[in-house]
Amino acid sequence: MGLSAVTQPRALRVATRTSELALRQARQVASILAAHGVQTELVAFKTAGDKRVDQPLREIGAKGLFTHELEIALAQGKVDCCVHSLKDLPTESPAGLTIAAVLEREDPRDVLVVNESIAAESLAELPRGSRIGTSSLRRRAQLRAARPDLDVVDLRGNVPTRIRKVDEGQVHAAILAAAGLRRLDAHGRISAWLDAPEWLPAPGQGAIAVQARDDDAPTLGILTRLNHAPTAVAVTAERAFLAALEGGCQVPIGALVMSDASGLVLYGLIADVDGRRVLRGYTAVDPDDPTAAGASLAADLLRRGAAQILVGLRGLEAVPAPQPE
Repeated sequence: MGLSAVTQPRALRVATRTSELALRQARQVASILAAHGVQTELVAFKTAGDKRVDQPLREIGAKGLFTHELEIALAQGKVDCCVHSLKDLPTESPAGLTIAAVLEREDPRDVLVVNESIAAESLAELPRGSRIGTSSLRRRAQLRAARPDLDVVDLRGNVPTRIRKVDEGQVHAAILAAAGLRRLDAHGRISAWLDAPEWLPAPGQGAIAVQARDDDAPTLGILTRLNHAPTAVAVTAERAFLAALEGGCQVPIGALVMSDASGLVLYGLIADVDGRRVLRGYTAVDPDDPTAAGASLAADLLRRGAAQILVGLRGLEAVPAPQPE
């Protein structure tokens, strides 16, 4: 049943980034809302991450590079909700804001996009010395661990820009998210899939999050209809793992919840930037308490050496490993 004009006196103002991928994600949300009889108005913003495309993400350094401007507008009441790629959202929401819904997840895996002059249909087949582009420390670490003979270079820009740089030969190949390519109808460019759990995506990758003010009951009532419970369970476990390791774009962390015969399993990893040390683990996920799985797996990796990796990455004072209860 649709929502009446009484419950929605005006169009819902939906904040989005200006990239084509972000706009398509926002339009996806708008389309679902329209099916519920809810009118929307898209309001586009350029974020710091969009403006500073010439710098590696690790040098910019701040959290919320692709979300901050939208969240400010939301907090100030200039928009009613924000649409984000969940992997871009810091694990701690700003005061007064909450994730109201997570849409059904697109394929969360990473993929390889290869220049047509390179005869390679897998990561293993790339010629020694090939230049592989990525802006992600997580991808860089896994690449260097799997193929230390490759030349990993920084690659910024939106998805079409990165594909163009592959086509022009600026890099021989690039690692991208399958979800972005599929949403842009560019999945035909996928040369190889990087399958989990051997290769892990970013926590929350492939999921779209809709954020709102936690005191805006009418909007929350509308948006909660969009929530996909199985996706919410999975990404909650993944983001709890990320939060317990205090991770962000400065830390190579991967996580993914997968199903097997016994139920849901959370796989996670943390690595140093050069991929010389990669710690992996997994644990069962209770759908009724997915946060516990993320916290438990993080504690396990911290006891096994993740604390030392974090010290090396951040130059922090010692990070205490949790003690067994």
